[in-house]
Amino acid sequence: QVQLVESGGGLVQAGGSLRLSCAASGRTFSTTHMAWFRQAPGKEREFVAGSSWGGSLTYADSVKGRFTMSRDNAKNMVYLQMTSLKPEDTATYYCYGDRVWSGVIGPSRRGTWGQGTLVTVSA
Repeated sequence: QVQLVESGGGLVQAGGSLRLSCAASGRTFSTTHMAWFRQAPGKEREFVAGSSWGGSLTYADSVKGRFTMSRDNAKNMVYLQMTSLKPEDTATYYCYGDRVWSGVIGPSRRGTWGQGTLVTVSA
């Protein structure tokens, strides 16, 4: 249903900031649960942040206090504001949308993925 395209990745120094954007197409966006995942080479894909269509926010412990997720339903956009970046944040970040919240927070991933955007944090 929803098509997702991430942008905003790049190279940043440790301690710096980046804002990732996810542009969604489709009229069902406002009722789609959205999330950010990331995957570093050789590591499993991990949950970063999630936003239910009702507005509930959930963050991984590793990014709490540093990352902020937001969504603008009027513009069909999802954002991830990343601050105090660390080298261990280096990964490909993926936007994800699912019609059920369990698809975001649970083990099943049957929703829609973006193509990913690479974030590299230099030491």
